[in-house]
Amino acid sequence: MEKEQIHSLLQRTRTLGTFLDPENRAKRKEELEQRRLDPAYWDDSDAAQITEKEIAVEKGWLDAWDDVRTIAENIETLQLMASEEGADLADEIEAEVHTLEPLLDELELKSLLSAPDDHRDAIVTINPGAGGTESQDWAAMLVRMYTRWGERNGYTVQLLEYQDGEVAGIKSASLAIRGEFAYGYLKSESGVHRLVRISPFDSSGRRHTSFSSVFVYPEIDDTIEIDIRPDQLEMQTFRSGGKGGQNVNKVETGVRLIWSGSLSDGRAERVVAECTEERSQLQNRERALTMLKSRIYQLELEIQEAAKNAVEGSKKKIEWGSQIRSYVFQPYTMVNDHRTETKLTDVQSVMDGELDEFIKAFLMQEAT
Repeated sequence: MEKEQIHSLLQRTRTLGTFLDPENRAKRKEELEQRRLDPAYWDDSDAAQITEKEIAVEKGWLDAWDDVRTIAENIETLQLMASEEGADLADEIEAEVHTLEPLLDELELKSLLSAPDDHRDAIVTINPGAGGTESQDWAAMLVRMYTRWGERNGYTVQLLEYQDGEVAGIKSASLAIRGEFAYGYLKSESGVHRLVRISPFDSSGRRHTSFSSVFVYPEIDDTIEIDIRPDQLEMQTFRSGGKGGQNVNKVETGVRLIWSGSLSDGRAERVVAECTEERSQLQNRERALTMLKSRIYQLELEIQEAAKNAVEGSKKKIEWGSQIRSYVFQPYTMVNDHRTETKLTDVQSVMDGELDEFIKAFLMQEAT
């Protein structure tokens, strides 16, 4: 590897270190850990768990930075030894560089997640568009894609709601993807996803275009207050048609919550959330309520973002409800993100959860 490339890599490391400010992160971690010394720390288990999560986040940043910094220092030391002692350490330097590059890339990408809710868990809701069985099958393929992405990246994936289609696929589904910065990464997936393929449901073998919408919003916790009055809330129960076993199909365990109220800008809104995958109606109600509050919270975030953009005089592209990505299976294979013009020809890998290039391109575009 050329000296200029190594110099550039080390410069990127120094720049990232300045941006991450590990000294202040270490102080913040220490302050949080001091709370553990309070004998009443675990009396409020919800608050304690939030603190523990914050500690884990700061520790994750510091550990990742230490790994990157240590390897960068090793490279500088080897370069110095080669210069002063005339030793041939090119192979050792190259090995350290190959170790550093992916770690630095990953940490740089993570550093782009600086929005207030980026650290939160994500709820992903998928609905087929017009097109009947073809679109419903496409929606089910997207459920699998996001499940695979979550599993590949070490996240916990929970199916919250799943309604089977009449012939194949789904009428709707919701996933909770939990882990560090799940929402920060997945927020790039909100919008309409378009599929072009020869339909397996068309006996004539014609090519079909299908659409499904994906909505991603942060899962709220006890640090966020969402006030829902009883008179604004309607609850419906029904027999679940999902994959929860015999009990959910024989008893009305499925819960649908409907909120009718006004947002902070005075706009009347109707928000629906349902959960079918828990074994009891109470569990489904609790989960549906969290989903409902999370959706209301997301609507309020959009109002704040619109107000900020109006003040700044910018016209930020709204991705909600717009076509963000096309997946072409025939006559050629291509996945094209229309926002960043990122293109990949290995469609199967994308459908198996390889979304990181799209996510990275989106976050870098947002950052600039």
